[in-house]
Amino acid sequence: MRGEPSCPKCGGRVRAPGLFSDAWQCDVHGTVHPMQPVIPPSVEALEVVVHRTKVPVWMPWPLPVGWLFTGVASAGDDRSGGRATAVACTGPGPLGGMGELILVAEELGVGLGARYAGIDGPDPGPYMDVEKPPQAKVLAAGRPTPLWHVSRTPDDRAVFAGEALGMWLWAVVWPEQSGLLMYDELVLTDLRDAGAEVELVPCGALSPRLLEA
Repeated sequence: MRGEPSCPKCGGRVRAPGLFSDAWQCDVHGTVHPMQPVIPPSVEALEVVVHRTKVPVWMPWPLPVGWLFTGVASAGDDRSGGRATAVACTGPGPLGGMGELILVAEELGVGLGARYAGIDGPDPGPYMDVEKPPQAKVLAAGRPTPLWHVSRTPDDRAVFAGEALGMWLWAVVWPEQSGLLMYDELVLTDLRDAGAEVELVPCGALSPRLLEA
């Protein structure tokens, strides 16, 4: 588990602001919003991200039966606040076995969602056919939110994306067949609005998916 910020697009090292730049820099991607070190899932870790972020922190709530919160990540620094969040949940897959879901909310161009999706980013637009009807729908902060299938992703996962509260919303599901989960009209809550209910979130072990991308 890395203990220093990294590039949200590639996971590489970043240079902190200094004499020659007032922004975080990646040698490959230039100016970025740094991804903060991922820490084990806990209510306290979730609250830190919730209080710091400027974008939604999406979680299926209530969680599907048997599912647990298994980690949270964010991109941004103390000066600019969180510009992307990723929440991982793990539980029984619709077709048996274990399924994993990462929900990413981010501003345009951050690139964290594309990293978990396994595609060249930073945004899903080129990989979505919005001329076709959406393949999935969720209820995000009480609003029906269409999600389109994201193409050209690795075979081991299913990826959907759309827009919610003016930000990109990505849903990345492993294994690919667990993407059926997204056809059940999940109800997503922005944990910034959850208040004391955050303390009720059941926590599991840290999802390695948050660290692998």
